Amino acid sequence: MERSSFSIRRWVATVVVIAAFAGGALLSQGFRDWAGHTVLGSPREPIAIAQNALPVSLGNFANGFSAVIKPALPAVVNIRTSKMVKSQGNQMSPFFNDPMFRQFFGDQFGGGKPHAEREQALGSGVIVTTDGTILTNNHVIDGASDIKVYLSDKREFKAKLVGADPKTDIAVLKIEANGLPTLPLGDSSQLNVGDLIFAIGDPFGIGETATMGIVSATGRGQLGIEDYENFIQTDAAINPGNSGGAMIDIHGNLVGINTAILSHGSGGNEGVGFAIPMSMAKPVMDQILSHGKVVRGYLGVHIQDLSPEIAKAFNYNLSGGALIGDVSPNTPASKAGLQKGDVIVKLNGQPVNDYVDLRLRISQMAPGTSVKLDVWRDGKTQDYSVALGELPEKAEAEESTGTEGGGGLEGVEVDELTPDIAQQLNLGPGTHGVVVTAVDPSSPAAAAQPPIGRGDVIQEINHKPVKNVSDYRQAIAAAANQPLLLLVNHGGVTGYSVVQPH
Repeated sequence: MERSSFSIRRWVATVVVIAAFAGGALLSQGFRDWAGHTVLGSPREPIAIAQNALPVSLGNFANGFSAVIKPALPAVVNIRTSKMVKSQGNQMSPFFNDPMFRQFFGDQFGGGKPHAEREQALGSGVIVTTDGTILTNNHVIDGASDIKVYLSDKREFKAKLVGADPKTDIAVLKIEANGLPTLPLGDSSQLNVGDLIFAIGDPFGIGETATMGIVSATGRGQLGIEDYENFIQTDAAINPGNSGGAMIDIHGNLVGINTAILSHGSGGNEGVGFAIPMSMAKPVMDQILSHGKVVRGYLGVHIQDLSPEIAKAFNYNLSGGALIGDVSPNTPASKAGLQKGDVIVKLNGQPVNDYVDLRLRISQMAPGTSVKLDVWRDGKTQDYSVALGELPEKAEAEESTGTEGGGGLEGVEVDELTPDIAQQLNLGPGTHGVVVTAVDPSSPAAAAQPPIGRGDVIQEINHKPVKNVSDYRQAIAAAANQPLLLLVNHGGVTGYSVVQPH
């Protein structure tokens, strides 16, 4: 009986060993497939690029993720900046500023004229070339008169600002050094929700720190943090001082630049952090390294999303798209024949998800690039070829002019748009419509997004031109109790809004 039992145990043990070897081989192959992905690089700069990444051995994770994080740490630096700011002097009491008082006591009580003070700030950065090119956030170095970089080996360097792009919050620094550790650039477009990532930086100036989390979302926009947003969202702890630091993937590749958090006023991490993906940061960095600044493509339209109400008013039954609320004169869009009320549904054959998607993709193209647009107009789709211009520095091109709205026009008062009023509102000659003189705060029009407000000019109601108060009243009467599609001129830019009756 004992021999029989021993034979069975030995047989079971043999099967378990064989199964373990087979499982290990399959798992190893899975990690090999998982590791293979295309990455971005720059042919002009000696930037480390991840190629043919080897699979991460499961044995390396026996005691955690040090095999991934440890090699990356030396390439993440601490950045300290300073600038001179004017102090407003002692504001506690006007008595200290009395001339008689100061004649006897001077400024020893803190009064007197404003004086300059040195303001310091902390941040992080990532070394991307062995000869000292560093990628960070613009807000880390914005306005700084002195920038110092501290390496993990305690060396200190004075950094030169190569260039910055406030619209994406990217800045490039240079220090005079060679043989520096770098991070290879990964392909952020391959990230998926649930992927493991690590954030490395210097929070609160306490020293180099690594945190772990997952990709919570990709393509985050409309947050109001930057002009151009396409954030990676993560629950990895990101705190003040982490700005400009590295977000790396499971292979140690740089996939993002840690930038911002949502903290609801607490100032600390609450599990919602954002990083600029390398798919956005690298093209910006390349332009800064090549030209010292970023030059963007320009279409010359003001666009907005299609809410269900606006789509219904236009009889638009396709998905996605960006609605043109206005076309700026003498721009590529106007020359190509695009009109307000058109819906751009595809760019170079790829669907346009919304106005943020279109705006971001156009901004990443070079001036002079010829693009193909699929445009929906009056129930039909047609093609347009447009040669992009260069985005003017002060232009608010491709900006949203609003989304969905609320109820009817009860509580809205209008008047004739005279030349004097048009001039006061900075409207161009020949602008027609009726000017809104008052809006009841409790009215549906006031609850619209964007709301109808005093000084707005209503130019169309349900696609019918409004040239005077009589046209306005006739259009409202014709609509009876149906939703109203308004074309509203706000400060010289038109956009659409749907107003629903109660």
